[in-house]
Amino acid sequence: MSVSPPDSDSQAEQALGRSWWSLLRSNRPFSLLFVATAGSATGTYLAALALSWDIYDRTHSGRWVAALLVADFLPIVIIGLTLGPLVDRLPRRSLLIVSDLVRVLTFGALPFVDSPAAIVALAGIGGVATGFFRPAVWAGLPNLVREDERESATALFSTTENVAWIVGPILAAIFIQFSPSYAYSANAVSFLLSAILISGIAARALQSTAPLTRGHWRDVRDGLGLVISSRPLRTVLVVWSTAALASAGVNVGEVALASDSFDAGSTGFAALVVSTGLGLVVGSFWIGKALGTIRMSRLYGGSLLIMAAGFGAAAVAPWLALACVFAACGAVGNGAAIVCNQVLVQRGSTDEMRGRSLAVLMSVYYAFLATGMALAGLMTGVVGGRGVWAIASGIYAVAGALAFVMTRATRTEATTTFEPEPVPPADHSGAERLERLLEEVESMRERERI
Repeated sequence: MSVSPPDSDSQAEQALGRSWWSLLRSNRPFSLLFVATAGSATGTYLAALALSWDIYDRTHSGRWVAALLVADFLPIVIIGLTLGPLVDRLPRRSLLIVSDLVRVLTFGALPFVDSPAAIVALAGIGGVATGFFRPAVWAGLPNLVREDERESATALFSTTENVAWIVGPILAAIFIQFSPSYAYSANAVSFLLSAILISGIAARALQSTAPLTRGHWRDVRDGLGLVISSRPLRTVLVVWSTAALASAGVNVGEVALASDSFDAGSTGFAALVVSTGLGLVVGSFWIGKALGTIRMSRLYGGSLLIMAAGFGAAAVAPWLALACVFAACGAVGNGAAIVCNQVLVQRGSTDEMRGRSLAVLMSVYYAFLATGMALAGLMTGVVGGRGVWAIASGIYAVAGALAFVMTRATRTEATTTFEPEPVPPADHSGAERLERLLEEVESMRERERI
């Protein structure tokens, strides 16, 4: 199978199609998935803060919080490397609905458990469901819109996820003032509504081709082979995994930067979080307009350099307010780069391979993110929040340089070179005999009618 990503200037940088509003209004399956994903994403971010607060409040232990983070990250890593082909082989609508229902049961049970171990275990089950849900959404999305609308639709979904990144924690902060159980119950309701909405989408709308399989572990190998051999996918693999190390430093060093460097405590931390959230929304919104006019090589590399400049400037800013402005600018680049990742995945894989490709890329990203968080935790105690953000800025700059080089090479590629091994011909002798028998029965019936 040969993949031909439309990466030339005449094909890749095309018009964005209809506006977001007209797309939502005129395309019912797309609008159903959009609303479902928006609610699901809000619930996911709501749950992340509520779970962290709940388990720390119960244990006052950083180890339990770390265990919770591992329960969130580890399923995504394992699924991507071992079970990714299921996103292509199983009906995506069914996979999405089952994932939502598992999370309904998980968060519906959380208000009734008391032990930290049980909370972490249930969070892990929810993480498994999320590990299937996200790649299934992003793999099915391109099938719901016209080809000239894919980039605009991708930008819309990314913008909505970034809005959820702001709204979810705000709702969590309100709910946990009363009890984390309220947050868990609200989250369960959001996943139930998501499942109901997705059930209104025709199963064939999320998968354009019949699922193909050569056996599970061969499918796993094919997914890894495509990610390595396809230039657009390999670009995302190398560039975004490098950027993950920097993102880990930004996330871990944020608390120390606010509380120690600026002596602003939790208020300063909240201000930095909100600033980066707003930047993410602006970046993903802006990239939807820029994709039709600016080459991917400039957009992707430029977005990462904006991240390097913004977070680097925040690291040396003398005042918190100025650091928030610089952090928001850096997050603009982050929001734009995330959309570039999804567009490159769409260009570098076909529908029957897209789900496993996304799963592999997500798993590698989270593996690097977890590694980076561990390293950043050690570095924060040595160089402080400013030092960690300065190091992260340098890593973003390296990722930006890689993006410029690798996306320029991608533009010259006509097709990917990955070719799965041919499937051995099946033995159809039994089927052929059955077909001949049915023909003979039909012939006998015709003679009897005559």
